[in-house]
Amino acid sequence: MKRKICQFILLSICLVLLTISLPGLVTAAPERRTALIIGNGSYSSGPLKNPVNDATDMAATLKRLGFEVILKKNVRYQEMEEAVEDFGKRLRKGGVGLFYYAGHGVQVGGVNYLLPIGVRINKESDVKHQSVSAEKVLDEMAEANNGLNIVLLDACRDNPFARNIRSASRGLAIISSAPEGTFISYSTGPGQVAQDGDGRNSPYTAALLKNMTKTGLPIERVFKQVRVELSRQKQTPWELSSLKGEFYFRLGKGDAATPPEEPESTTAAPTSQDFAMAHPPKPPEVNRNDCVQTDGRFCKYPDGTVLDTSTNLIWAAEDNGSSIDWQVAKSYCENYGVGGNIDWRMPTQDELADLYDKTKSYESTQVSYYVHLTKLIKLSSCCPWASETNGLKAASFDFLNGVRSWDKQSDSNFTYLRALPVRSAK
Repeated sequence: MKRKICQFILLSICLVLLTISLPGLVTAAPERRTALIIGNGSYSSGPLKNPVNDATDMAATLKRLGFEVILKKNVRYQEMEEAVEDFGKRLRKGGVGLFYYAGHGVQVGGVNYLLPIGVRINKESDVKHQSVSAEKVLDEMAEANNGLNIVLLDACRDNPFARNIRSASRGLAIISSAPEGTFISYSTGPGQVAQDGDGRNSPYTAALLKNMTKTGLPIERVFKQVRVELSRQKQTPWELSSLKGEFYFRLGKGDAATPPEEPESTTAAPTSQDFAMAHPPKPPEVNRNDCVQTDGRFCKYPDGTVLDTSTNLIWAAEDNGSSIDWQVAKSYCENYGVGGNIDWRMPTQDELADLYDKTKSYESTQVSYYVHLTKLIKLSSCCPWASETNGLKAASFDFLNGVRSWDKQSDSNFTYLRALPVRSAK
């Protein structure tokens, strides 16, 4: 008996020593992955064809990718609230959290609300009391403190209750107060409306399902490929991220959720597929003979961009259309993606000043200012942000008076600050 006990103790010691000396032989437990998927389409006003399909297919895909999935289809307010709270409780166990919503969403007073089935909106206050705010989802994530969260909002379809809501704005507002370690994706840009789609899925969800299952793509590259695909359909999804490490929906050989700061010197030779993913094909450059409208040195193209032939810069044909703080404006510009291009950016103050032309004048579309620049670039207010920063302030340019200005980066309450993307022509 004593001999057997001694043998058992000796074997245990050997196993412990083996574990310490050869950690590579011990397989790390996979990260916990939890997802809440909601698809609402059976509205009494403005029913939608695809959200339930989108949610069903997203749930099935995420299960294959290792997520524990909570799927809710055509849910009413109480069930939707309870599902979000239950989701938050599960996130407290740690791991990755993912929230996906397809259906109607509205913004009121800069807050995004996700509409349950059976909602009756006769006045603005009904939205707040009968809908679930996207901020509630983020609050649950922040409270869980689980480290990494993903929010996917395919909810920018036309608002069927717009006439009953005084302060409702088109599309969704940009969430700028998400907890650290959060990745947020919108199916289209701020103030814009996404397509529901003619097939089984919305264009955004179809592109996402296709790209998130590819092996070895970090999340940022997944969504860049989604953006490139959708820009050809004149819909530009964009993202906000405060992620610090890497996240992969499907790891490739040798990938890690958070790669080491110093990559190993020996790496596998890249394949042609790796090169294609890292360098997606660029669309052919627009031909200057394809202009649909000209104004002096400016040439407008069918995709809604404007070439300045004197500087060889291509501008968005309109700004984002609503007040915006500098950081969100920067993200808007970098995620613009129109024409299949991914090199859009925020302009410098000099580049904006070069557009100013006192001899030209038109009334901005939302504020009663007369701005002075080509009529081919439509401003909804006087003042786009510029890329330069100085401490807490950032540059802008006033097309009303031709003045270079500086404002607090966090200022989004001023109604005149906008985002106007630009890129260099090839």
